[in-house]
Amino acid sequence: MKLILGTRKGLIIYNKSGNSWVYETDHFQAIPVSMFFVDQVTGAWWAGLSHGHWGEKLHRSMDQGKSWEEVAAPEYPEGSEIKEGKPAKLNLMWAMQRAGEKLFIGTEPGGLFESRDDGKSWTLCTDLWNDPNRQSKWFGGGYDNPAIHSIEVDPRDPNHLYIGISCAGVYESHDAGSTWKVKNKGMKSDFLPNPTAEVGHDPHLLKLVQGNPDILWQQNHGGVWVSKDGSENWIDVRSQDSSIADFGFTIAVDHENADRAWVVPGISDEVRVAVDLALCVSRTEDGGQTWKACRAGLPQQACYDIVYRHALDRLETNLVFGTTTGNVFYSEDDGDQWNLLSASLPMVNVVKLLA
Repeated sequence: MKLILGTRKGLIIYNKSGNSWVYETDHFQAIPVSMFFVDQVTGAWWAGLSHGHWGEKLHRSMDQGKSWEEVAAPEYPEGSEIKEGKPAKLNLMWAMQRAGEKLFIGTEPGGLFESRDDGKSWTLCTDLWNDPNRQSKWFGGGYDNPAIHSIEVDPRDPNHLYIGISCAGVYESHDAGSTWKVKNKGMKSDFLPNPTAEVGHDPHLLKLVQGNPDILWQQNHGGVWVSKDGSENWIDVRSQDSSIADFGFTIAVDHENADRAWVVPGISDEVRVAVDLALCVSRTEDGGQTWKACRAGLPQQACYDIVYRHALDRLETNLVFGTTTGNVFYSEDDGDQWNLLSASLPMVNVVKLLA
C-alpha cells in the first residue's frame, strides 16, 4: 500500500511495510501541491502545483512517479470575468476526476474545465460559468473567489456528475457537464442574509457513496449534511456536541456501508484549530444519528492542528490524515486507535491511499 501526501513542500510518498510506514521519496521538492489524482482508466498520476512565482502548473506521470511531464494547465478564455471588470485567471487547481471519456478539473475562481483528449487540452464548461447566479451570488470564503473543490461521478452513469463549490453549494449535471442545476434544498447557512437561499452555501467537501450512489455526504461550513435521494434534499446530521461533529473541512465515507462516515471537527471561522485543542476524528455508524469521538492515540492538549478538505483518506479499514502543522496520523481499525506516522512534514493539503 502506498501513501501519497501533497504538501506545501512537495509530493511525498510512503510505503507500508508490515504495520509501519516507510518513507520512499519525494517529488517537486519545496513546491506546494494543491491537487493529486490517479486516473484508474489510464493509470496516470496527476499533480497540480501552485508556484508562488510561476503560477499554476499541471504535471502527469505514466509510471507511478518515476518520471513526470508538464502538460498544459487550464486557461480561462480571453475576456472571462469573475465579476464585471475583474478578469478571470487560474489561481488554483483543486479537484480532478474522470467521467467516461472526459477529464474534469475544478479551479479557483469557480471554473470547471473538461478535456476530451486525456489532458492535452482543456475547455471551460460554459453553462456553469455563465450561470446567472455566479457573479451575483457565488463568493469567496477561505479564498478570495468561489472555488470548485469536489467532483463526484455516479458509477452507474458517467454523464451524471455532482460538484461542490465554496461558496455556492452543490450543482448536478445529467449530461456530462453540458448543463447544471443547483441542488441545495434543505440547506441552511447562518452566514447568509437568507439562511435558506437557493445559492450561496459552503460545502467544504462533497462525497458520493460509490456502493449506494443516491447517498451523498458533505462536510459543510455549517455542519455535516447527508442526502439520501441523490441531492434532491439535504438533512442536517451534525452532533449536538460541536466538539464531535459540526464545523470542519474534510469527510470520508464507507463506500460499502452508506451509513458510515468520518469527520475531523475544528473551531470555525478565524480560529480554525482543534476543538478544545484536542484532536478528534468522529465516526457515525447510523447515517449521522449518533457520532463517536475517536481520540485514542491523538494529542488531547495544546493541539493546534486542523485537517484540510482533501487531507483524509480511507482504504479498506485504513484511515490516514495529515494536518496543517505537518502531523500525519494513521489507523488500521477505522479510527478506533491512532498512531503517529510523522511529526516533521510540511503542511498537508492532500492525502491519498493506493492499494
